[in-house]
Amino acid sequence: MKEITEEKLKKYISVTKRAISAAEKSSNKTSFNRADCLDMIQRYFSDALHFKEKGDFVNAFACLNYAHGWLDACARIGIFDVHDNTLFTVD
Repeated sequence: MKEITEEKLKKYISVTKRAISAAEKSSNKTSFNRADCLDMIQRYFSDALHFKEKGDFVNAFACLNYAHGWLDACARIGIFDVHDNTLFTVD
């Protein structure tokens, strides 16, 4: 596949949005600052929505991947105590 369709972008926006919600509701098993991580994740997610509105699906998709990379990394090290392997690379 050589293009990012609007349908694919909508799917990953939905998945990332659900993962952010789960992360926000989770506890923290570490001493790391959750707020800093959530701030970065929200910024990348916001950028993704901005690029989507401009019709720049490639950069929107890239921002979603960065946001989800942060979500997965934080979940793996315990900043987010989540147990949903459909939204995170855990369990």
